[in-house]
Amino acid sequence: MKKRIIIAVSAAILTIAVAIGLAGCTSPTKSTLGGVPIKEYSIVYSDADHDYSLRAAEYIRDSIEEVTGCSLPLIEDDETSESGYEIVVGETSREISERLDAECEGLEFAILGEEKQVALEGDYFIIAAAAYYFIETYFPENNYDAAVPSGVSVHEPIVKEAKNYIMLIGDGMGLYQTKLFDYLTDVSDYSDGENTFYGYMLPYSGFARTNSLSGVTDSAAAGTALSCGTKTNNSCVGQLPDGTNLQSLTELAMSLGKKAGVMSTEGSTGATPSAFTAHTSSRDNKSDIQDCQIEFEYLKGGLLECSFDRYDASGIAHVEKRITDSLARLKNENGFFLMYEEAHVDKHSHSNNIDKTFLALIRFNQAIARFMEFAFYNPDTFIIITADHETGSLLPTDGGTLAYGSGDHSGADVPVFAYGYGAEVFDGVTVENIQIPQTIASYWGVDDFGDQSNYGRLNK
Repeated sequence: MKKRIIIAVSAAILTIAVAIGLAGCTSPTKSTLGGVPIKEYSIVYSDADHDYSLRAAEYIRDSIEEVTGCSLPLIEDDETSESGYEIVVGETSREISERLDAECEGLEFAILGEEKQVALEGDYFIIAAAAYYFIETYFPENNYDAAVPSGVSVHEPIVKEAKNYIMLIGDGMGLYQTKLFDYLTDVSDYSDGENTFYGYMLPYSGFARTNSLSGVTDSAAAGTALSCGTKTNNSCVGQLPDGTNLQSLTELAMSLGKKAGVMSTEGSTGATPSAFTAHTSSRDNKSDIQDCQIEFEYLKGGLLECSFDRYDASGIAHVEKRITDSLARLKNENGFFLMYEEAHVDKHSHSNNIDKTFLALIRFNQAIARFMEFAFYNPDTFIIITADHETGSLLPTDGGTLAYGSGDHSGADVPVFAYGYGAEVFDGVTVENIQIPQTIASYWGVDDFGDQSNYGRLNK
């Protein structure tokens, strides 16, 4: 059974003024929730659920203070008994947390209103969508009287026209790599406990063809296709076979006044991060790649964060912190483009090590969760999850397991999962991999990005 994370607003007999004193308000406010002045509430959170509820509580506290000037107390669930009016975040001991049990699918969350109580429910990182909806609905401005709803209603996350674009690449991740969660049940102590690949929670999905001009692609040509919207020969990085440099999404983003970043769990000169930061005839030209990356990072102001390959709780916490810090550096008024790669699905599939492949998928899952959480707090964010190619020809067996059929790349189509404004164009279709960056560029107003001779961008 899935855990539920719950935000609840409850009214008790005594006011917070009696229990812990009125919240400090830096400016006069008449904002009320269910007829109760917001300054009389406190925020209670649970420390469980991989810190999703804590971050949601902090977001609500900070947002309310920004709108109303009132700084509400933030209290851990086990530090105090229920008293006064509370905004309860997480699976807590409060009775209101037990009264909402709605059936939600995908990214949905539910709201239940009872007299002076309102509860919001969402799974794992979806609590972020519930928190954002809570603030948008109940605190759109200062001196606002929010009416508490009645009855159970189910909602989807708020989506706004995108200015931030995040491409997540699982290197070597074919369809059945994403299905490992259905076959292997130990999701390890460093995950948040969800036994499903998070891409399947996104509302839109399809497939992409991955062949290069050489046939079955390598990571350099596939990375170039996803970065530059043009197919090339294997080994080429950001270049055509004749040596012509191709413009990448990172370069296009920066030319439009956006910020750009590249992250990978392998080294920066790996094929995929190189395809988004460099131009050279061979992925083995490490010196050329490093020179290009120095220009990308230090002269053009791009973000380059690579080399974090650990499979334990502290390692995952480090990865999540680097993601959070990178998103904070990239966020700006004009928006940004970020490519994030989980490189080790490919590496472990080459060696047919299914257990380590699963560990890499779990780590990628936790990264997806952190990016989705960001998107829910920043609904002008577009996210697409895909792969450069499939590795190992992983397929089901007659015995009900999964087994590798080779140690090499295959020509199998790879999954595409999408979320955000305009993401519906990827739903239920099989596209060429170059159409992914071409479509992103078209959302930036650039309709001639990449090779338009055989394949074109998708149209909303």
